[in-house]
Amino acid sequence: MAGTVRECLELQLLEVEMLFAMFPGKGEITVDEDAVPRLQRYLRGAGGALPPQLAYSIAVEVGEAKLQNSFSLCVCPVFKVKVELQVQLPHMYPQVAPQLFVRSDALHRQQQLQLNTGLASHFSSLDSGELCIYEAVQWVKDNCLPYLEKSKISSESVSKEVLVKETLHRMWIYSHHIYRPELRKKIFDCAKKLSLTGFCLTGKPGVICVEGHREDCEEFWCAIRYPNWKHISCKHVENIETDGSIDSLRLFNAFEDLQFQAHGDYGLRNDYHMDLGHFLKFLKQHQSGHIFQILFGVEGKLSDK
Repeated sequence: MAGTVRECLELQLLEVEMLFAMFPGKGEITVDEDAVPRLQRYLRGAGGALPPQLAYSIAVEVGEAKLQNSFSLCVCPVFKVKVELQVQLPHMYPQVAPQLFVRSDALHRQQQLQLNTGLASHFSSLDSGELCIYEAVQWVKDNCLPYLEKSKISSESVSKEVLVKETLHRMWIYSHHIYRPELRKKIFDCAKKLSLTGFCLTGKPGVICVEGHREDCEEFWCAIRYPNWKHISCKHVENIETDGSIDSLRLFNAFEDLQFQAHGDYGLRNDYHMDLGHFLKFLKQHQSGHIFQILFGVEGKLSDK
């Protein structure tokens, strides 16, 4: 039976409190410090807008153990790997499916993609209306090991090659506007976590550029797209191959916060456009002037003043 948004949020709070009790160790569950209190205040009837969607991650330890020999009962671990289950809950969860993503430094991109495809397939077969995050944790524990072993074998074969090529992936993302503080925080936190460089242009329009390894850029793109962030698109992608480190190909030294003065000096308001002349100058300074036309459909020209 379908529930109201409030009923769904009450269930989400109940579930996350249960998970905290089941995973009490430091770093086992990571969540913004104000996320749960904000949800609690809303449910107490403090009023105001709906709180942001609840998002957190759970560190899952995956490993394999086997007998040391046929005459011993000693069980010796082969390896232990930390796998992170990233969770984002739509306001109507559990009536609608949660957004789940599994990542680990020990997983190659292909194995990580296959693992997440398997997770999505499993949960698409379940009935809606049931809390299922703990089941997702158990599924990861039960199904992650074969993908880790494939990644380990792949790493060993790659290490034997004399020449290993790397590819810098650069994504240019356009949004109608970027204002909300919680969205900007998520953008910067995610870029930092994935070691991406680039920038976020706040205002109207909003532009994001991220550069780094392909799997990290794609994870960023997957993570920042809220279910209700409709006016966002990836306008252009660049892939540059190198025999050395991708760091030498980066156009940006860090992930920058760009805020240019709006027309009319009204600040960051939805009805005033940012001064794109400053943005074009910034792009040209970073060997990316050609991107202006890709983003906005017009050729950018700087004033002679």
